[in-house]
Amino acid sequence: INTLKEEIGNAAAMNASKIDDMTRPGSQEPVGSRHPISIVKQEIESIFSRLGYTIADGPEIEDDWHVFSALNFPLSHPARDMQDTFFVEKQSNEPNVKDLLLRTHTSSIQVRAMEHQKPPIRIVCPGRVFRNEAISYRAHCIFHQVEGLYIDENVSFADMKQSILYFAKEMFG
Repeated sequence: INTLKEEIGNAAAMNASKIDDMTRPGSQEPVGSRHPISIVKQEIESIFSRLGYTIADGPEIEDDWHVFSALNFPLSHPARDMQDTFFVEKQSNEPNVKDLLLRTHTSSIQVRAMEHQKPPIRIVCPGRVFRNEAISYRAHCIFHQVEGLYIDENVSFADMKQSILYFAKEMFG
């Protein structure tokens, strides 16, 4: 530090007009860039927003009801097994405390929307999901998923088909 101060002092003495004020804040460095997953997620949300969908979000740590029971997963379903789902240890031994887990799909967001909203419902649910799977070059235990839910009178398969077609054309050209 002392050497640098001395060099700056010598340079300032030799050519004072070319030395900037050393007490000024330094130049601002660029912040960086957005993650590719964030860019794709925002584009997906933008496309569905143009179709009239609302973006819905929900907790990543969920209870068994919202992930499985409300969606009619039987107790014997393989997705409920420890080898497929990351269960979170209960913090209490009380019987009314629900089993907690990392959500395995974003359908739990749809359940929450249907609990709190009356039809018509038109939502898209993007988010991270977690599956207790072996990590390899092809797969990871954390990945991203997008689901849509459209409940209204006179909605048909043709509406879903057109939504998917519009999305594919907008996303991929």
